[in-house]
Amino acid sequence: MAETANQETHGFQTEVKQLLQLMIHSLYSNKEIFLRELVSNAADAADKLRFKVLSNPSLYENDSDLCVKLSADKEAGTITISDNGIGMNKEDVIEHLGTIAKSGTKEFFNNLSGDQSKDSQLIGQFGVGFYSAFIVADNVIVRSRAAGDSADKGVQWESAGEGEFTVTDIEKADRGTEIVLHLRKDEKEFADDWRLRSIVTKYSEHIGIPVKMWKEEVPESDGPDGEKIPAQPGEWESVNKASALWTRDKSEISEEEYNEFYKHVSHDFADPLMHAHNKVEGKTEYTSLLYIPSKAPFDMWNRDQNHGLKLYVQRVFIMDDAEQFMPVYLRFVKGLLDSNDLPLNVSREILQDNKVTQAIRQGCTKRVLQMLERLAKNDAEKYQSFWKEFGAVLKEGPAEDFANKEKVAGLLRFASTHNDSDAQTVSLEDYIGRMKDGQEKIYFITADSYQAAKSSPHLEIFRKKGIEVLLMGDRIDEWLMSHLTEFNEKSFQSVARGALDLGDLEDEESKKEQEEAEKAVEGVLERVKTALGDKVVDVKFTHRLTDSPACIVTDEQGMSTQMIKLMQSAGQPVPEAKYHFELNPEHQLVKLLADLQDEGQFSQWVDVLYDQAALSEQGSLKDPATFIQKLNKLLMDLAK
Repeated sequence: MAETANQETHGFQTEVKQLLQLMIHSLYSNKEIFLRELVSNAADAADKLRFKVLSNPSLYENDSDLCVKLSADKEAGTITISDNGIGMNKEDVIEHLGTIAKSGTKEFFNNLSGDQSKDSQLIGQFGVGFYSAFIVADNVIVRSRAAGDSADKGVQWESAGEGEFTVTDIEKADRGTEIVLHLRKDEKEFADDWRLRSIVTKYSEHIGIPVKMWKEEVPESDGPDGEKIPAQPGEWESVNKASALWTRDKSEISEEEYNEFYKHVSHDFADPLMHAHNKVEGKTEYTSLLYIPSKAPFDMWNRDQNHGLKLYVQRVFIMDDAEQFMPVYLRFVKGLLDSNDLPLNVSREILQDNKVTQAIRQGCTKRVLQMLERLAKNDAEKYQSFWKEFGAVLKEGPAEDFANKEKVAGLLRFASTHNDSDAQTVSLEDYIGRMKDGQEKIYFITADSYQAAKSSPHLEIFRKKGIEVLLMGDRIDEWLMSHLTEFNEKSFQSVARGALDLGDLEDEESKKEQEEAEKAVEGVLERVKTALGDKVVDVKFTHRLTDSPACIVTDEQGMSTQMIKLMQSAGQPVPEAKYHFELNPEHQLVKLLADLQDEGQFSQWVDVLYDQAALSEQGSLKDPATFIQKLNKLLMDLAK
């Protein structure tokens, strides 16, 4: 940091430098959003002042008429946006205008491709706020003073949007923030009053405070009948409706206005997928405006990141990210709540155990699930686009929301053996509708990936009999299925756990063939048990296989392979897994095993078959080199 008199020079955070370069070069097709972002920030500053005034009315400083003022100077090529909101002190300016304090920043930059059109969409999902000024300006000056500070505590921030910025102490009589944009030569079109008015009308009609522009004085003139029309003095006039959108009647609000308000509360560039605007009356009175985005933000997978709704009480802004009103598995939902039943001095701590909070949370959760149910029923293609973005997060629901477990389960989508695709398009209702006569259970398998699930030997008998199995390859699936035990009175059954019982799906002729196959290799089980010793829980015949010689199976109540992997990846200690080893008596290798008299060679074959089964189930072996040596030796013996 360089310092001269009352001026300091600071370097931008590395991520800010990257973001500035990306915006300047990628957002060439949507430049006018800079004004939306800056006006939105100014409106937020007014909201924050209203909240602070609840406990300290003197912060108004005899100026309670909150507004945003906008002006342009064609000759100078500048635009000025000013507000009389909460303002900033020097520390605020350095922190907020020099860094990006947003989780997911690293992941955001890792996802950038270098393709300008694609990157512009990514930047839109990330949100850019103040830095959008540099889309059209090659120099930006910010002057600010925090409400409650003396006039000599003003601060000026200035930067050309390159490597550094300067901060200078200044005198500023009025509280709030003023931003002056020195437009680039090829962006001077924006230094025009009518251009600015049209942008405000397009993007900021919904802002709850007036956005004002100067209306020039109109001199006295003669009317058509010779009467004198008096002069009209110049004045600041509002160019937007300046009424909080959620307080208006739904019939008066256009889809475009709803979409622009979403961009205001979320700082997203894209339109939302859908919204719900509701006024609830009765024991608890509140208005909710809830949005489901069309794209997932980069930090959505971090459960600890800030999420939640904007909270207003009696139209007064109280806080951002009020997470108490939305369960964590619906953390992608954006929007706001305006309650009449909460106190104006409500805090996060009070919200935590407040009965009104709980009632509103239940109502908002129900509303979002209803939105998704309607979407899934009326527009399967659009719902699939939602699922692709947010499905993995929604799968957290059954474990976290017992009251809505059935509703959330109905919204889940899976891949299955019914479709030759990894697309998760099958609902549980679809599956139940295709169940065979006599089928009582919903069969599923979890694995490291869709391909691993699809290729599992555990599916062989199900394919043979044409029984559909849900294929689950997401990391969250094992956790999901440990909490989702039934749906529509049908229980779930993992095809890789416990004894196989197809119930009425098994015919007598098949049972007779199985018994004969087992008799033909009678005695091999005891020899295999001796060879494996305490390496396994048990050895038995199975008829779940048609093409594979053997498989390993987890106890019905034991910890599954996928759960063990999840716990290990989280650094949790887990006991060593022991499996049931199951042999297919109809397979040629098992028949070969039964005929082998050389116990040494028999033991090697058993080890190879067990390791093959373990590799298929677990995806890896503890000692792959030994497995390969044994396999190679057996192949050489067969070649002799």
